[in-house]
Amino acid sequence: MYSFEPTEEQRMLIDAVQRYALTDLRAVAHDADESGALPQGLIDKGWDLGVLQASIPESYGGLGEHSAITAVLAAEELGCGDLAAGLAVMAPAMYAIPLLLAGTEEQKTSLLPPVVEGAWKPYTAAFIEPDFDFYPAEMRTTALPNAKGYVLNGVKAMVPFADRAEGLILYASCDGKPQAFVVSPSTEGVQVGEREKWLGLGALPLFPVRLESVHVPSEARLGGPAGHDPMPLLAASQVAVAAMAVGLSRAALDYALHYAKEREVFGTPIARKQSIAFGLAEMAIEIEAIRLLVWEAAWLLDAGREASRQAYLALSGASDMAMMVTDRAVQILGGHGYIREHPVERWMRNGRGIATFPGLAMV
Repeated sequence: MYSFEPTEEQRMLIDAVQRYALTDLRAVAHDADESGALPQGLIDKGWDLGVLQASIPESYGGLGEHSAITAVLAAEELGCGDLAAGLAVMAPAMYAIPLLLAGTEEQKTSLLPPVVEGAWKPYTAAFIEPDFDFYPAEMRTTALPNAKGYVLNGVKAMVPFADRAEGLILYASCDGKPQAFVVSPSTEGVQVGEREKWLGLGALPLFPVRLESVHVPSEARLGGPAGHDPMPLLAASQVAVAAMAVGLSRAALDYALHYAKEREVFGTPIARKQSIAFGLAEMAIEIEAIRLLVWEAAWLLDAGREASRQAYLALSGASDMAMMVTDRAVQILGGHGYIREHPVERWMRNGRGIATFPGLAMV
C-alpha cells in the first residue's frame, strides 16, 4: 500500500514549489493572461526549482530518479499558482519524460542531457490534433515507413513554444498505434502557424504545426524500430493534467471560501448561509476525491503497473470537478465573479479546457 505522507525530500520540493506558485505565479497571472506573455525570468525561476531535473537520473544529466508521485505533487502546486505559467515551466517535460520512459539507451544518452542541464529551454511536444473527435488511439497524423525512415504528414494543435522550439516530440499513427518521434523543428516540411487564441491559457504561447512530407530517420522513433507501448505515455500525461486540475480547483475553492467569510449580507457572512456552506463543502469533497485518484494512478505508474484505467478515471473526474468547482466559485462571488480583476473567471475559463489538455503536460 502506498503512503499518504510525503518523504522529507518530497516535502522540501513541494514547499519550494508552493511558495513559488503562490508568490510569483499568482502575482503575475492576471497581467500575463491579459497581455498573452509570461516573463522569461518567471519561467526560469520555476525551472531552477528542479522538478523535472529531479525526475531524470544522473546518468542522463539529471539529479535523481523518476517519480510520478513527486511530479504530480509539484504539478498540483503549479496548477494552484497559475495553470498557463505552470504548463510553461513544465513544457520541457513533454519532451524529456517520453524519452526517459520509451526511448532507447542511445536516445536517452544523447537527447536528455541538453534538456535538463543548464537553463530552461523551449523543448516541447505535438500531441493534440484540431479535430472535434480527436482520439489519441486513432490519430490522423501518420508516419509511413520508407527505405530511409518515416514520412510524417498531418496537422497538430496547441503546441507550446513551437515558434522557437529547440526540440520536438511528435506523435503520429504508425503500424496502427500512436508512436512518438523526435523531430527537429527546422526539418523541411515542418510549418509553424500563427499563434492560436483559446478560451483559456491566454499566457501560454500555443501554435499549430503542419507536417507536409516530413522525412525523419528510423532512429527518430522512440524505442527503436519496434517502437514503444503508447499507453504509459498517455497515462503519464492524463495524470499530469489531472493533478494540475486539482491545484486549479483548490485555488478557486480557497478564494471563494475567503470571499464568503468576508462578504456580509444583512450583517451576516454569506459563508453562514446554508446553500453557500454546503456548496463549499461539496467543492472540497470533489477535490479530495480526485486527488486520491491522481495519487493512485501516479503510484501505479511508479510501480510499473498498468495505469491506463486509473489515469483515465482521474482525468475524467478532474475535468468535471474543475468545471464544477470553478463555476461554483464564480457563483459564490456573484457579480464580482464575472469581473476580470477577480481570478475566478480565469480559473473557470482554464478549467473548461481540462478535458482537452492531455499532451500539454507529462509526469
